[in-house]
Amino acid sequence: MAELINLKTHTDKRGNLTVIEKVIPFEIKRIFYIYGVDDSARGGHRHHKTIQAAICLQGQCTISNHTGSQRQEYLLNTPGKCLILEPSDWHTMHHFSRDAILMVLASEHFDPADYIYEPYD
Repeated sequence: MAELINLKTHTDKRGNLTVIEKVIPFEIKRIFYIYGVDDSARGGHRHHKTIQAAICLQGQCTISNHTGSQRQEYLLNTPGKCLILEPSDWHTMHHFSRDAILMVLASEHFDPADYIYEPYD
């Protein structure tokens, strides 16, 4: 099941510094960014093995998740929120603001055989 965690953020008069340290529950093997998204939805899959951590660095987007028994929606609208997606979480990313930059950390290297595109009933 997906889990929303708060990343440690230090704030002072100079600005904000958010730290990703000892909170990601896997070894990071791949990082990718999604940006410049029109009205399309992204994702629409789950995985056999890959765990993901999604952080909206700028702007906002919504991640809809289905575990097979529960549906959840998460608004990512600050770089201090991180959504952990388990392999069994069938997810879509949508409602991207024009300036949104969604960074995703992944536990596995890209492998087309790891993707499951059929949604749960």
